[in-house]
Amino acid sequence: MSRPTSDVHAFEAHAPDADLDELRARLAAARLPEAETVQHTAPDPHRWDQGVPLGDLADVVNYWRTGYDWRSFEDRLNRIGQFRTTIDDLGIHFLHRRSARADATPLLLTHGWPGSIAEFTHVVEELADPADTAAPAFHVVVPSLPGFGYSDRPTTTGWGTERIAAAWVELMSRLGYGRFLAHGGDWGGNITTVLAGRFPEHVLGIHTTFADAPPGLTTDGLTEVERRWTEETRDFYAGPRGAYAKQQATRPQTIGYSLVDSPVGLLAWILDKFAEWSDTEDIPFETISRDSVLDDVTLYWLTRTGASAARIYYESHAAMDPRLRVDVPAAITMYPRDIEKCPRPWAQERYRQIVRWGSPETGGHFPALEVPEYFVKDLQEGLAAVLAAHR
Repeated sequence: MSRPTSDVHAFEAHAPDADLDELRARLAAARLPEAETVQHTAPDPHRWDQGVPLGDLADVVNYWRTGYDWRSFEDRLNRIGQFRTTIDDLGIHFLHRRSARADATPLLLTHGWPGSIAEFTHVVEELADPADTAAPAFHVVVPSLPGFGYSDRPTTTGWGTERIAAAWVELMSRLGYGRFLAHGGDWGGNITTVLAGRFPEHVLGIHTTFADAPPGLTTDGLTEVERRWTEETRDFYAGPRGAYAKQQATRPQTIGYSLVDSPVGLLAWILDKFAEWSDTEDIPFETISRDSVLDDVTLYWLTRTGASAARIYYESHAAMDPRLRVDVPAAITMYPRDIEKCPRPWAQERYRQIVRWGSPETGGHFPALEVPEYFVKDLQEGLAAVLAAHR
């Protein structure tokens, strides 16, 4: 194992009271539009056909202003352990929780958009020191992507998934982890794939909820369910539901003004995705607490990263190398209500050593928040299978 370096510094989150007061003032002064013109009675997913319903947004705005406690989330981050380091001239923030177990393995967790490190704060402790002593334990590292949260906002182009993956290898090396496991979903899954494909000498294996198959594969031989997955994924990106990705991939600066200047605009942009991408019948709060969503949204707001985070689409949309292959052991889980699901025969064209494949009955795009107990168990079992492949 590599030796840690001194280029890592402790960090503590503490937003100025003035910033929180300003947020509440902006929320109190918000100018909301008229109600949507589609009329459906809750619970009904069609209430969201024109976007976030006015009544739902007004309720969350009121709670954000009068009931939400940001300091509690800050305390949680500080208890886990926060740090910063500079890699390739960019400040990178990360959580780091070392396990007390002597047999623990380093594990890198990478989030996506519109997520953040907030997705993983409730599961870090159980991953580091599991209640079940028979379960594997991990030294958990959760970095904030460039342009997200407390990481620096890039001032030049070039911070795409390939560069981020290389930065993650350097980060883990600085912590003394020359070889490690990696997990990710959404952009985190993309980066995890690049990590495993480009740096197999450092990556023991991966667990991912995102599998990016090479282009040009046919549906011949797929099951009916697998064919439906391919159709749903195609329709998502080709239709109006994928408009957010096109906007952020082509004009992130334009949408960025609203995301940085208006807390209500930021909330609506992100809440829309939590509603549509989670395994719920109507509102995301069926499975994810309002506090968890607001932890994520408030982190974007206070760090002014709405625009910079959106630029990951500009940098990396559809940029996966079609020739990239993953030869290290991989555990892959496809949650039923995720927005992009890859059939196993397609995944096997890129991930050449799939040691565990999961298709749970519930869960969507944010499993660490929607089904945290299952997520942890699945991650533990998947990575145990990855480690067993080395024996």
